[in-house]
Amino acid sequence: MDVKKITKNPLIYVALIGLLLIGGFMLISSLGAAKQISTQEGLELLKGDTVTKVVMTDGDQRVDMQLSKPFEGSESVQFYYVSERADSVISAINDAKPKDGFNDTVPKPTWFDGILSLLLPLILLGLLFWWLLSSAQGGGSKVMQFGKSRAKLVSKETPTVTFADVAGAEEALEELAEIKEFLQDPAKFQAIGARIPKGVLLYGPPGTGKTLLARAVAGEAGAPFYSISGSDFVEMFVGVGASRVRDLFTQAKENAPAIIFIDEIDAVGRHRGAGMGGGNDEREQTLNQMLVEMDGFDPNANVIVIAATNRADILDPALLRPGRFDRQIGVDAPDMKGRHKILEVHAKGKPLANGVDLETVARKTPGFTGADLANVLNEAALLTARSNAQLIDDRALDEAIDRVIAGPQRRTRVMKDKEKLITAYHEGGHALAAAAMNYSDPVTKITILPRGRALGYTMVLPVDDKYSVTRNELQDQLTYAMGGRVAEEIVFHDPTTGASNDIEKATDIARKMVTEYGMTTEVGPVKLGSGSAEMFVARDMNRGREYSESIAERVDEQVRKLIEQAHNEAYEVISANRDILDTLARELLEKETLDHHQIAEIFKDVRKLPPRELWLSSEDRPVSTLPPIDVPVTASEAGLAATTEADAPAKPGTATGTAGSTGHPRPATA
Repeated sequence: MDVKKITKNPLIYVALIGLLLIGGFMLISSLGAAKQISTQEGLELLKGDTVTKVVMTDGDQRVDMQLSKPFEGSESVQFYYVSERADSVISAINDAKPKDGFNDTVPKPTWFDGILSLLLPLILLGLLFWWLLSSAQGGGSKVMQFGKSRAKLVSKETPTVTFADVAGAEEALEELAEIKEFLQDPAKFQAIGARIPKGVLLYGPPGTGKTLLARAVAGEAGAPFYSISGSDFVEMFVGVGASRVRDLFTQAKENAPAIIFIDEIDAVGRHRGAGMGGGNDEREQTLNQMLVEMDGFDPNANVIVIAATNRADILDPALLRPGRFDRQIGVDAPDMKGRHKILEVHAKGKPLANGVDLETVARKTPGFTGADLANVLNEAALLTARSNAQLIDDRALDEAIDRVIAGPQRRTRVMKDKEKLITAYHEGGHALAAAAMNYSDPVTKITILPRGRALGYTMVLPVDDKYSVTRNELQDQLTYAMGGRVAEEIVFHDPTTGASNDIEKATDIARKMVTEYGMTTEVGPVKLGSGSAEMFVARDMNRGREYSESIAERVDEQVRKLIEQAHNEAYEVISANRDILDTLARELLEKETLDHHQIAEIFKDVRKLPPRELWLSSEDRPVSTLPPIDVPVTASEAGLAATTEADAPAKPGTATGTAGSTGHPRPATA
């Protein structure tokens, strides 16, 4: 029984108060009540000389007597009589002649007694209701503070994170350090007419350290730091969020210069008019108030707003314009060097065994965020403690990486020999297809041990960090994804459902190649569709599809063509290397897990697929006589002339460039 949980339930206190009230009323009534005796005992007392006062009530047929000497411990007694004995009772009372007299009328209650009996229950109920309301609001003082800000003030005395605890985001740290410098020495910037940004927006994927950066600013800044979440503004009552925004900025202005940090600002700063029927009135009023406070009539407020979000694309444009969030800092997944620094930060206080190289761990974790890397080291520490070891070794780190990528190993799952054989050939097909391609990343691990929802997986890791992907690399990814299915077809002639996730990933890559990357001649370099994972209903509901039915049919044909081409390439390389596939499957059945050294030994004689022909953006264009560039060169070496502004005027606020990849997917295929 959880005693603490029970004591926190307000119903327990309500029941206790009710029991106390009932007990109090019973005690009061018992103190004023007379002792009941029989009629015969009452008549015997009237014959003696101890009765001092008698009150007779005809309606109740009751006699109350006061005694000069206690009878059985009570000086006040009462008895009831029947109508037939009324005359004898009256005669006995007259014979007794009590000193304080005899009264045969019922005393009436006073007006004060009536008011008290009416108001007392109401007062008690009112006190109970006030107590319940104050408990629900977190204290009696908060009952009248419903519209007050819930921001937490982080002081210098509070244990905080500093810039020294943040790694892998040097550019963001440099920008935020400027804010710290301005707060400490504003005259340096004001002397040359510089104005510090009013707002700084940190955006990027989850787990990249946006909130950690804000906590570091709080630890470094010598100014009040107010921290609040975007969801703290939104309530069911319209106007409460706007009131809290006003109160928050009022507190910050009174203690200026100050910093306000709003975590997950997309909860309140979403694009207005993005919902069915006009949107959320409470959220839009809160956003309007925030816009006014960030760009009001007071230019010298010296209040800096730092916000964090995972979805900068859904924020309202008015919130992102200069004058509000002047500076927008992207916090992406770290590169290999950044991952190494992050691992060094999180490895402090953890005993590592001799020979553990964190740089090697960083190379094994491309695409991992700071939160993922912290989780890897924490999982390694837990595994070490579970095995009663004293030092974290490479085996614990490798297992921790696998747990973060694919989940914990399912040791209790018992697979039949036939399913184990199919899994071995399936994963071998993935690995062989990747090894036989010319632009795929090297295979570093294969296992047929169930982990998470997968019966096995193959891991490929890039040698270096990549920020863009070529068409040949994407085609190799399609071939790699189809390798498991093709191996099942070649060996067993009866494919299984194990390739469902592979087909899903391949279809997604192929559709993006056609609709987003413009990598097919039949469709061309045209952007088809919004490409956004989230649709704004009110904004996009009445907007028709941006391409015709014939284009949609052509897109489907090209997606199918790319996947069929990948299927044929996988079939070709696996058929040509069938003996290597059998060897790999036997090794997997025997050892269950193979590392990159064992895989390289098996794949040393793999026959690779011939290079694909060069792709042209249009069949009508003549083939260039220049050879393809295989090494990085400068613009002058490639014979390209720089374009001046006069040659290519651009609209203000727009920019063109090479779009980098949005981050590597987890390097494992089940």
